[in-house]
Amino acid sequence: MADIAAAPLILTSPPDGALARAERFVWRTARVLEQRLFAHHFREGAAAPVEAALEAYRNDDGGYGHALEPGLRGPASLPEHTARALRVLDAVGRCDARRAEDVCRYQTSVSTAEGALAAVRPVGNGRGAAGMPDAPGALSATGPVVGLLHRNEVWHAWLFRATHFCWQAVESLEAARPGEVEAAVLFLDHAPERARAEAAAERLGRLVRREGLAVLDPDPSASALGTAPPTADAGTRRPSAPDPGAPRLPHDYARTPDSLARAWFTDAEMARSLDVLEAGRREDGGWPVRHPAHTPEYVPLALLEARPMATIEALRTLAAYGRPVT
Repeated sequence: MADIAAAPLILTSPPDGALARAERFVWRTARVLEQRLFAHHFREGAAAPVEAALEAYRNDDGGYGHALEPGLRGPASLPEHTARALRVLDAVGRCDARRAEDVCRYQTSVSTAEGALAAVRPVGNGRGAAGMPDAPGALSATGPVVGLLHRNEVWHAWLFRATHFCWQAVESLEAARPGEVEAAVLFLDHAPERARAEAAAERLGRLVRREGLAVLDPDPSASALGTAPPTADAGTRRPSAPDPGAPRLPHDYARTPDSLARAWFTDAEMARSLDVLEAGRREDGGWPVRHPAHTPEYVPLALLEARPMATIEALRTLAAYGRPVT
């Protein structure tokens, strides 16, 4: 009997087109979850198989683990895994109150009194690299989760405290790292007080330009920005990874044209940024991981699992801006 699950989807794009090549890359290298996500976004796949694949990463405490965020290995629930799960549910239109209730229960159990979630960094232990807090509470961990819950009109007691924390963190930013800015944008794009969010975004945009947190005039070779092949350190012989703290390109902040961050950049700056994104596709059809989250040391499996995720995100960004992805 033929294996239906292994049968390729019917292609509607040219065999050598970007979408067809990306699809072959995803089917060759991706986890089941990213395979299902690709099918949902680009081949009219249903949402239910995506949910089923995501369920394998869920723990009894309502959080998610098991390296859902590839750079954090191990089974334990962590805020970053749970944020990734929310992004998946949002992407397939299944981030409703019923599904978010367990997530909010977990977030309540691991947040500070102010409602903030702690960022984590990988650590080695007997069960793989799990994670440990880097700070008592971090905008980088809290902002994306709060923004997505507001986007989906979810309300929970924890969310009120977490929203207040995010407002304080965003409005007090004087010097920021790129990852904090990305998290702030994800919060501001969906925060309920729109006039306040627009004012905060305008101030944040000035900070990004003043501090050089965005590459506004990239060299044509910048398609490899942050993606240099791993090299061994002469002293430790440990391979190095792309720098997660490197400046971003405009599209990294404004993933869609309706993002508040889009106003930070001119049309020409955004066009150059998207040109670099398009040129970043590799010969195998996939995109590289330019800023690997939670992977300060080169972890081959983590970067391999993250590449299909980066590929789907690149295609969705290009499509959102009207760039052909066929």
